[in-house]
Amino acid sequence: MADPTKPVRPEGTVQRRGKPTLRTIADITGLAVTTVSRALADAPQISLETRQRVRQVALDIGYSPDRAAQRLKTGRTNVIAVLLAPHEEILGYGTSVMAGIARALQGTAYHLIVMPNFLDAANIDAVNYVIRNGMADGLIFSRTEPLDPRVKLLSETGFPFVTHGRTELATAHPFVDYDNFTFTYEATRRLIAKGRRKPALISGPADFTFSGHILHGFMTAVRETGCAYEILSDIDLDSPAGAIRDRIRRRQTEKDPPDGFTCGGEVCALATITGMSDCGLRLGLEYDIVAKQTSPLLGAIQPQVDTIYEDLTETGAHMGRILLHRIGGSTDIGELQLLLDPELRFKMPAEVPGDGAV
Repeated sequence: MADPTKPVRPEGTVQRRGKPTLRTIADITGLAVTTVSRALADAPQISLETRQRVRQVALDIGYSPDRAAQRLKTGRTNVIAVLLAPHEEILGYGTSVMAGIARALQGTAYHLIVMPNFLDAANIDAVNYVIRNGMADGLIFSRTEPLDPRVKLLSETGFPFVTHGRTELATAHPFVDYDNFTFTYEATRRLIAKGRRKPALISGPADFTFSGHILHGFMTAVRETGCAYEILSDIDLDSPAGAIRDRIRRRQTEKDPPDGFTCGGEVCALATITGMSDCGLRLGLEYDIVAKQTSPLLGAIQPQVDTIYEDLTETGAHMGRILLHRIGGSTDIGELQLLLDPELRFKMPAEVPGDGAV
């Protein structure tokens, strides 16, 4: 009589001890080991139904490939490396982008490793470390510079990569970027449409490409309308929140202060609101802000702030997919570059003087 306390294995399965192998999956499915291997590699010669069945069995029994053996056989690590720099101005940057990349890699053989890329370290050192030690099959990084040495090195060596941000290099390379020109242009026009006589810009650090796009969008908007403007050049989006608050507060004690602010991040916006509040000024009455939104926080704390949305999780997913295309050998630049449109989240219509509604 069968012992009811013992688990019952599905008919046709084989009991094996130790770490599950390809042979374990083959015994359970009744397939050849070579078929199992090809199915796990997502080979198109194997039917989709068989690939899905093999992957499900592998998941059920806790199979994981011997990465050392795979590397000897294929020369690949099945690893994607992400150089993650701190982004104080963008709330939840790391977790959102990583979630998106992980989503893109789901169902593939690839795993993620995250390497911190501190602001006081040379960016090129981390890239050299990945290449020299063969740590990954592809690389993702952000905060690109106009003539980024990392992009030059990776392009010259043929190492697959994708950047979050563009460069000004003549050689085209894979990237996913947010249209910061349009963000700042629309944000500044919104301030003018709400009757602000002197919008001000808190831009990104001058070393990075996106800072130029932000500045260009701002200047295009103010020049089109001919209004007064101000660029707060002694602070930027990398400045500590306290420094932004203090600078805004101090500026309000000086002559002809601005009454509108274009902020490229939620931390910057909240620090600006605090500085203005310290001076007794009320949001939506004496001044307005338009900010880039990447999390639910700003909308929950200051719902009256007009925002323009950047979906960082979707950005990460796009970067993951593009890098997989590049690792797979794609050289179609149209498939490897993507510029994401800002999503305007304005509360009510307003009109720029002499223009239509925005």
